[in-house]
Amino acid sequence: MDLISRLLRKNTSSARIAGFVLSNFIGLAIIVGGLQFYQDARTLWETDGSFIKTDYLVVNKKVTSANLWGDASSGFTPEEVDDLRSQPWVRDVGKFSSTDYRVWASVSQGGKGMSTMLFFESIPDRFVDVDAGVWNYTPGDEVVPVVVSKDYLALYNFGFAGSAGLPQMSESIIGGIPLQLTLSSEDGSVTRRLTGRVAGFSNRLNTILVPQSFMDWSNGLLGSGTESESPSRLIVDVSSPGDVAIGRYLESHGLEVAGDKSNSSSSFLLKVIIGVVLAVGGVITVLSLFILLLSMSLIMEKNRDKIHSLLMLGCPVRSVASPYIRIVVVASALACVLAVASVELLRGTYLKALEGLGASAGGWWIGPVAGVAVTLLVAVFNIVSVRRKVISSWRL
Repeated sequence: MDLISRLLRKNTSSARIAGFVLSNFIGLAIIVGGLQFYQDARTLWETDGSFIKTDYLVVNKKVTSANLWGDASSGFTPEEVDDLRSQPWVRDVGKFSSTDYRVWASVSQGGKGMSTMLFFESIPDRFVDVDAGVWNYTPGDEVVPVVVSKDYLALYNFGFAGSAGLPQMSESIIGGIPLQLTLSSEDGSVTRRLTGRVAGFSNRLNTILVPQSFMDWSNGLLGSGTESESPSRLIVDVSSPGDVAIGRYLESHGLEVAGDKSNSSSSFLLKVIIGVVLAVGGVITVLSLFILLLSMSLIMEKNRDKIHSLLMLGCPVRSVASPYIRIVVVASALACVLAVASVELLRGTYLKALEGLGASAGGWWIGPVAGVAVTLLVAVFNIVSVRRKVISSWRL
């Protein structure tokens, strides 16, 4: 078999094989690097998305002077909700529900305390990306999980705390302090006392969020028990947060997006850039595949008579094809190893910078697995082509 290999590899062009390795290396490096960078950088925009994903927009009507005189309503009618839901860029629409009773909250720390009136809102649980074991309420529970806007904490720390002589609090500290909640109906005939637990903070929701199950139970017990047909805010799951059609629709209907919009736009821009990078890498990889395919075809064409003679002498197809298959496997594997190694070296240079911005590194194996998968596809395609070329030489 070594004799067959030496005989068939005489006309092998090292330059063509090197060209494939180089082009495949560039294509794989772009694909692996793009996927790995996206995995590492996306947490910059999705840190707050532990509760609300970046594909969700909170929409409300613009408040004008007409609202002051009662000539316009800030609520959404069922027809307006259906029209929004029918837009091609909308995947789902959820309504905000608010408390139909009074909420009083107090907190004590270091011998000092404060109390204030509050309000609660809720959205359907399918829009809250939190483990059901954490974000849940069963009637009879004494503890209610809540999500608080980061803006509220900032106002307390840098506005209220200093003037009232109260200590400033971090997110971790306030998360461990129980909130004493007093819930009462409008006429005061029904009262409930519960404990609130801050489950997290959000910079995309300017509200105090509670589970939908708690909202349904408390409104039924303390409120009127009827759900409002005209919610003042909607949460919209969109397919592409940066789609220009979204801005046009909102502007034409007098709507605006509440909260921090930069996360959605930045996340969308990152996805677009990574998509372009992956497309470029894919094109280069496909071109490298055809470079190798063409190179192997030319080499085998020069050895066509030898291949035909060996097959006529009884050499199995597998033995005759094995020298070319080894070239394919070795060249593909070399390009993959070089691509993965270069991306890992590059990752070491940008990872500290991303972590300094608040990102948490993604799995290191995302890029390498993608590189190996693409390499296997390229190798299998070329191996099948080599075997077909050998069989066609046999039938000459």
